[in-house]
Amino acid sequence: MAKVRKQTWRFEHPVYLLSTGTVVGPLEGQGPLAGTFDKEYPTLYCGEKDWVEAERALLRRSISFCLAKAGKAEGDVDFFLAGDLMDQTVTSNFIAREHRIPFLGLFGACSTSMETLATGALLVDSGYAEHVLCAVSSHNATAERQFRYPTEYGGPNNLTQTFTVTGAGAALVTREKGRVRVAGATIGRVIDWGVADANNMGSAMAPAAADTIWTHFQDTGRTPDEYDLIMTGDLSSVGSPILKELLIEKGLDISRQHQDSGLMIYSPDQPVNAGGSGCACSAVVTYGYLYQRLAEGSMKRVLIVATGALLNSVTPKQKDTIPCIAHAVVLESAKEEKR
Repeated sequence: MAKVRKQTWRFEHPVYLLSTGTVVGPLEGQGPLAGTFDKEYPTLYCGEKDWVEAERALLRRSISFCLAKAGKAEGDVDFFLAGDLMDQTVTSNFIAREHRIPFLGLFGACSTSMETLATGALLVDSGYAEHVLCAVSSHNATAERQFRYPTEYGGPNNLTQTFTVTGAGAALVTREKGRVRVAGATIGRVIDWGVADANNMGSAMAPAAADTIWTHFQDTGRTPDEYDLIMTGDLSSVGSPILKELLIEKGLDISRQHQDSGLMIYSPDQPVNAGGSGCACSAVVTYGYLYQRLAEGSMKRVLIVATGALLNSVTPKQKDTIPCIAHAVVLESAKEEKR
């Protein structure tokens, strides 16, 4: 790995996504990206007795798909990196106890998808691992009751409020030749612009996304035109315009390349308020739809900027403001590379 300035990594050895696995819930399976996931459950229970078990089933199944497509068993995996939104990342912890794989639990809220992927790629590039399994999950019914209201409460929704994606995404990172290459990463800083409303995550996270994207282009010397897509994690319809405005003020225009996974996964007529959020939001879009586009070569290079609000269920009640972070990973098509 070569460090570029202070926050960006360029992987010096070929690092690939050998395979991915994606599993989603009912609303996600009815959205614009339906058919790009490995499995779409028809109910939030996902065949389990309660929502906690349902989220574990999502993560478990995404891992199974990922390993099966790569033709690998858990014994082939050197490290398992995972995270979720539940207190103490219990979904990841409980799934990790089912596998005899050295485990690192990571938490960056909704940015955890790219935090795990960047860390996994670093381990492979440095030679400390041959195969690293990176995975995240979120579930609407477990996260909403933890951060907002009990699910049965039926409280009114704020128009700036996002909707936690029910799903899980897993990726196997390796030096083995694959169709998608992990080319680099930019690690974000914690940014807090004083937003205290937990029902307005888009406004809170937009400055962190802007900081990481600006840093990435400063560090690499690239321009937005060198990317087919710059996708943020879950800024929603509220945070996305703020992000673009903040960057234009710095002289960087990403309007042509930018999309937000929270707006891509749902259609405007679905009951999701400002759009999707959650650890799985950027993960299932990246490991499903974008992985397929890169693998087939219809996209050449994308920048995935997963955003996270680093609060818990207590801090909003204490009137604390919301610290946020964004981690970026560069994925490139390896279709034209010689085998």
